[in-house]
Amino acid sequence: MSKRLAEVARKVGVSEATVSRVLNDKPGVSEATRQAVLTALDVLGYERPTKLRGERARLVGLVLPELQNPIFPALAEIIGGGLTQNGYTPLLCTQNAGGITESDYVDLLLQQQVSGVIFLGGNYSQADAVHDHYERLRQVNLPTVLVNARIDALDFATVSTDDAAAAEQAVQHLRQLGHRRIGLLLGPVDHIPSRRKLDAARPLLERLGSPLDDALVVRGLYSLESGQAGASRLFSAGATAIVCASDPLALGAVRAARRAGLRVPQDVSVVGFDDSFLMSCTEPPLTTVRQPIESMGRTVIELLLSQIAGTTEAGDELLFEPELVLRASTGPVAS
Repeated sequence: MSKRLAEVARKVGVSEATVSRVLNDKPGVSEATRQAVLTALDVLGYERPTKLRGERARLVGLVLPELQNPIFPALAEIIGGGLTQNGYTPLLCTQNAGGITESDYVDLLLQQQVSGVIFLGGNYSQADAVHDHYERLRQVNLPTVLVNARIDALDFATVSTDDAAAAEQAVQHLRQLGHRRIGLLLGPVDHIPSRRKLDAARPLLERLGSPLDDALVVRGLYSLESGQAGASRLFSAGATAIVCASDPLALGAVRAARRAGLRVPQDVSVVGFDDSFLMSCTEPPLTTVRQPIESMGRTVIELLLSQIAGTTEAGDELLFEPELVLRASTGPVAS
């Protein structure tokens, strides 16, 4: 206790006796000094005394796994705007390799006494990732909404695109174009959305008479570079068309085709997923499966606000129907 008093006193530039009066909610301290001491407690990572915690701030943590994939900034813009319209301020928390982790952000947001947290993709969508920090949110009953598929053990309110329907739409489109060697370019093995896509595509291809060869399933990271490397393997395995788990992966596949001297779509076809910004302006414009992010974003806000108001509890996953957007990166199989 004495160490905490001394550290806070040095931080604020007041005596330890003044800090003690603030912590014990005693009179004789100006409001400015009182707020400075409480802020110093937060900054130094000390918990405020229970009687001084007050109500939660009208802040909502918005946690993103990255900003390179354009679908995440697009979702953040929609959800951030909705929060602001309802009187809440979004706190943008972006992860990066070797930087602050999702767990670190949870600790920081709890210290700021936020009213809720929204995750736009994260550890909850990977079966083998660390999930301990979600239990800290559950322990304090903090309103939380997840965007994107989750593991079953985490029963937070979740808003997802129907990955099975997305895979089926893409596969059926390519089959109608005559493709029989259809490759899948997916995320990591433990990534739940990728699992759902594969679990839908495999039996569908079986029913359509084109059983999925294991050599036509390649996994990687959600980046253009990973897409290029993975697509090169699929082309070597004889794929005439590729269904990708994101638009950046699809753009990497288009690049791989060009490096291999193949034309898109005359020689090979490519389908993306998301319909993120500028996919209609690529060369060729990308056929992709669109996530309905406007309606998903509005639902995220409704779920969070209802939890804050205490009218609903977390637990359900809501699936939204995707839409296949036909452009110029897919065409009939080459004769």
